[in-house]
Amino acid sequence: MGLVLALVHGGAAATSVLLDPGAVVRWGLPATKALNNISIGVTIGGLIMAVWALSPKWKSAYNRSLNIAAVAAALWTISGALSTILTYISLDPDSWGSETFGARLWLFLTQVQVGQLALWSICIAAVVTVLTAGVRGQIGVLFVLLAAFAGLIPLASAGHAAGTAGHNLAVSAMLLHLGGASIWIGGLVVLAAVSPKLGRHLQAVTERYSSLALVSFLLVAFSGVANAVLRVGTWDQLFSTAYGQIVIWKAIGLILLGAAGAINRLRLIRRLNASETAKRAFGWIVTCEFALMGMVSGFSAALGRTATPIPQQLSSDPTPAELLTGEPVPPEPTWLTYITVWRIDPIWLVVCAFALVLYFIGAWRLHRRGDRWPWHRTLLWSIGVLFLFWATNGAFNLYQTYLFSVHMTMHMMLTMLIPLFLVLGAPVTLCMRAITRRTDGSRGGREWILWAVHSPWGQFVAGPVVAAFIFAFSLVVFYYTPLFGWATRDHLGHQWMIVHFLISGYLFVQSLIGIDPGPNRPPYPVRLLFLVVTMAFHAFFGIFMMMGTGLQEADWYGAMGRTWGDSAIRDQQIGGAIAWGLGEFPTIVLALLVGLLWSRSDAKERRRSDRNAARTDEAELNAYNEMLAGLRHPVSDEPDKSADEASAEAERSKGSRA
Repeated sequence: MGLVLALVHGGAAATSVLLDPGAVVRWGLPATKALNNISIGVTIGGLIMAVWALSPKWKSAYNRSLNIAAVAAALWTISGALSTILTYISLDPDSWGSETFGARLWLFLTQVQVGQLALWSICIAAVVTVLTAGVRGQIGVLFVLLAAFAGLIPLASAGHAAGTAGHNLAVSAMLLHLGGASIWIGGLVVLAAVSPKLGRHLQAVTERYSSLALVSFLLVAFSGVANAVLRVGTWDQLFSTAYGQIVIWKAIGLILLGAAGAINRLRLIRRLNASETAKRAFGWIVTCEFALMGMVSGFSAALGRTATPIPQQLSSDPTPAELLTGEPVPPEPTWLTYITVWRIDPIWLVVCAFALVLYFIGAWRLHRRGDRWPWHRTLLWSIGVLFLFWATNGAFNLYQTYLFSVHMTMHMMLTMLIPLFLVLGAPVTLCMRAITRRTDGSRGGREWILWAVHSPWGQFVAGPVVAAFIFAFSLVVFYYTPLFGWATRDHLGHQWMIVHFLISGYLFVQSLIGIDPGPNRPPYPVRLLFLVVTMAFHAFFGIFMMMGTGLQEADWYGAMGRTWGDSAIRDQQIGGAIAWGLGEFPTIVLALLVGLLWSRSDAKERRRSDRNAARTDEAELNAYNEMLAGLRHPVSDEPDKSADEASAEAERSKGSRA
């Protein structure tokens, strides 16, 4: 109903004057996309419930969740294929029924960006279908879940053409929106399906889903606002255009869903195991939620076929920078610019917000039960997260697209400065102490973090040798391979770059001065050696780039058409100097911290030795002294002589002298 209402109101179902694809396509394309969205949600919902809320010991509920995910993944594949075909027909109606339809469709799938993204989505859905049908272990299901989330990336990218205004913001917001909606809707469907099999575990599983639903609600609300700002623009257009009015309907549905979830969370879930009345009320509210979710999903599908108030195309006379990035060249940066100018990335805004809030909640839990958590760790973690927010949402995020030197500054912050603060915040230790341990065989945050830390792969990549290797050589691999071009031009590549350098820096710093559990660390002199060698390689890289005369990504940085600042090659050389010079300060701090930890370790060992000596009356020292005395006066191997033999020998000695 929501789909039909929104299509009629938005005009997407009306006959097109030029190249009308027909009623089947006009109505069928939004319907298949709605089915595709719901199928994706149920697939992800079934997988995440198996990974997060259900125990493999509850075989009936656990297997039902995975079976539902497998069926939904198959529908995801089929509906994705149908919507792709209908999308092509809507763009080229005359091809339908012609002899060249297949060849032209294949050309669309392999040469046109929208078709390429759709093909990627179908292929990922097919892989997820096969894996979901065969994988049953929780660790395997986790990787299938990650693959399913990867299937959202082509859909988010296809929702906003690359190279158009606000592309990066739109893709990030859409990715958050799809992920949150999938967990929320799909999780509720699976919860309703497995609830008859849960018995006394119903309350615990519902509470776990409720936590997921709360996070999903926040993601959907935030990303929905970001999308509306990008596509609607003004309050007047929100109320006066069909697109804006459908957005309002969708927002009302979201508010009602949030209210229903709040009633369940605050009043009913805690009484599910004890009250039949609470179970019936919970069931009625869930039924209403399904109806609202169906309406909202229909609105979402219709929005994709409704014209936006703000055109998503470039201007009629674009500059070189607009052709490359979709945005005009910003004004020349000043020192004040790096404090006052912001370019929000919704993904990293959400990551930073959750990193701060969850850390504070963990520290508060410890404080509430009387445990001590050092305040300086909270301060250091907060500083690190704020630096991360500044690097990914501030002027660095804006100007790194146009200036290599700013890109390198952002890189150095991600890989050397920010990890220093995050590691000293000891987040894994806080999680181990603050998160309640599960005893029913399911895995929550604590269990998955422990698995990641202690798994063979986690031990391998966090080892000091491997961490130092990744930290140093990824510089060369990144900047002198096509990876740099991918990260420069593609929003997904840019996100990968941030994640990679942040993790590589974190692992390296953790191997040197980490507080959290991990693989056995080498002695402190060896740690200093690793630091010196790695930083020497880092400095060599900076000098090599500073002295280079060949421009990296010349068809990008050299084609921006900037009228201010240094030339592209000079700016790249400045970037090399930044890589060399900016890394020195964190290196000195790391060396001082390793030395401090070394000194503390020696002092701790001396105190331990003193306590042991006092407890054993210096038995260890006495044994050591006896060992030294034995080395100075070795004991003869001959047997001891008797007293009589000694006396007789003395008499013979006297006689011989006489």
